[in-house]
Amino acid sequence: MANLEQVYQALRPLLAQHAAVLVVTHDEPEQLYLDTAFLQQNKKPLFFGAVQLKKNYVSYHLMPIYLAPELLDGISAALRARMQGKSCFNFKTVEPELFAELATLTAAGLAYYQQQGYLG
Repeated sequence: MANLEQVYQALRPLLAQHAAVLVVTHDEPEQLYLDTAFLQQNKKPLFFGAVQLKKNYVSYHLMPIYLAPELLDGISAALRARMQGKSCFNFKTVEPELFAELATLTAAGLAYYQQQGYLG
């Protein structure tokens, strides 16, 4: 578990650095969950991303890539191999190169949300 905590502590800042322009809905020792202030047709906020410490891995969710899969164009095969579903990446070890790539992807996702008017 200690190794997974290190993974979580390495991934958490990738989302946390954008918290000022997003809405923090969960900020707990094992998860950080961010929404936008934009309300969808169902009157619920639009999800941006989350990082969660699970039992066997750490998950990093990034909703912009679900809405705009073209954001994934050009990502490395190694990062794509970490994908679970359409907008989640799972990690068991600290991987600085992939985390740097994920930070760039997160920033691109935030820029996409801003272009779409989801950030207010």
